[in-house]
Amino acid sequence: MRTALVLLFLLALGAIPGSLLPQRGVSVEQVQNYFLDNPDLAPWLDRFFLFDVYSSPWYAAIYLLLFVSLAGCVLPRAAAHYRLLRAAPPRTPRRLDRMPYSATLSTDAAPEEALRRARTLLKGYRIADHGDSLSAETGYLRETGNVVFHLALLGLLVSLAVGAFFGYRGNTLIVEGDGFANTLPSYDAFHPGSAVDPSGIQPFWLRVDDFDASFIEEGDLSGQASSFSADVTYREGPDSPERTHVLEVNHPLEVDGAQVYLLGHGYAPTFRVTDADGQVVFDQPVPFLDRGTANLTADGVVKVPDIAPEQLGFTAVFLPSAASGENGDLVSDFPDARNPVVVLKGFRGDLGLDSGNSQSVYQLYTEKMEEIGDSPALAPGDSWELPDGSATIEFTGYRDYVSIQVTSNPARVPALTAAVAAVLGLLCTLFVQPRRMWVRAGTGGDGRTVVEIGGLVKTEGAASLRRFHELATQLNQELREPGSADPGVEKE
Repeated sequence: MRTALVLLFLLALGAIPGSLLPQRGVSVEQVQNYFLDNPDLAPWLDRFFLFDVYSSPWYAAIYLLLFVSLAGCVLPRAAAHYRLLRAAPPRTPRRLDRMPYSATLSTDAAPEEALRRARTLLKGYRIADHGDSLSAETGYLRETGNVVFHLALLGLLVSLAVGAFFGYRGNTLIVEGDGFANTLPSYDAFHPGSAVDPSGIQPFWLRVDDFDASFIEEGDLSGQASSFSADVTYREGPDSPERTHVLEVNHPLEVDGAQVYLLGHGYAPTFRVTDADGQVVFDQPVPFLDRGTANLTADGVVKVPDIAPEQLGFTAVFLPSAASGENGDLVSDFPDARNPVVVLKGFRGDLGLDSGNSQSVYQLYTEKMEEIGDSPALAPGDSWELPDGSATIEFTGYRDYVSIQVTSNPARVPALTAAVAAVLGLLCTLFVQPRRMWVRAGTGGDGRTVVEIGGLVKTEGAASLRRFHELATQLNQELREPGSADPGVEKE
């Protein structure tokens, strides 16, 4: 057990860098940014797998050693406890007056009658009869709870390992009105377990039909979200019937063994771009990423590759509730779309989409582009004609989008069961008090029956000693006849 505690401490210690440093399993972009900000330190940290702590060899070694140590400790202990449950309580000691609780009483009842009465009072105890005495024991549930707690820890470790190997999670954005198929290309970020085949994940499909966000209007909490909800239609498989569900925070959709969680929402402004001939070359919503401000000011990129003679690109800022700031600049003063406004900066040239290198849809690479200029603030329905007259971009409105996370963990229920068992076992360990009690009856020098009582408690506290005294008093009352003496009680 000492070894297991040391390994548990090392496991917690090893998790510290996983909390302080960005992890590739959570955000590859954050790790890349850390390399850019710390070009000298980051390669050394990477050599020790500090950006992949939970999948690193040294963390896995601690995890496996902890599992082996716990198994080597708990399994023999469980076997010993099983043998103890089948064994009889220990025989009566010769000197009961040396027990933490002891009492002696005399009665005119026969020794057999005294032992019979004692056996009745000790209902609920495991009792062994030794002729002139009996031994009783209770509170086995304490050690049972201890064993269950440690076995549950083993089960929890196994469940976490199974989930890490056979589970997966992924994140994506879905614009209101659009659909999502549970396939690898549909995800913005996908983190499969070591044994997961991405082509074999659950083949469900869903569509976000409507989204509603409510915000607190007044008071100190003004602007904070009070509720998010999305009406979705989904199918568990290609041939399954369509069903509906209201997706809310902490109320996931469970479909075919996977859970779909609503994480948050944002805005996707819609744009229409027409060329000099009046032909529409771009007409769709573009998700913008929240800057992290309370009022949901968001940044986005519009890429228009299908236009001649040169491709167009725009960086944009979306203000859901535009207002004038202290310096006269446009700011958003509320997260709800009360007065949506977009401001654009235009570029012309080569977007670099044909270079073969992957690009983020949220970034515009302007190395091979020429800046055109800035647009005025555009409200829904407003348009901006580029200075050279080659195109016109119109801000046609906006849609909401939801960010969701899909998780699949086949060991989720076993892990929950193990956690509940661990808690119940711990409660038994904390609150159950194991006790042993012995009663011996024999004939004294005056011909009367002398009853000796001894009690032993395995935990600290006076509650069990009081219980021994109560039992001794009850036995004396049942055996007492007029003129008999109360029990003499000695405590150590």
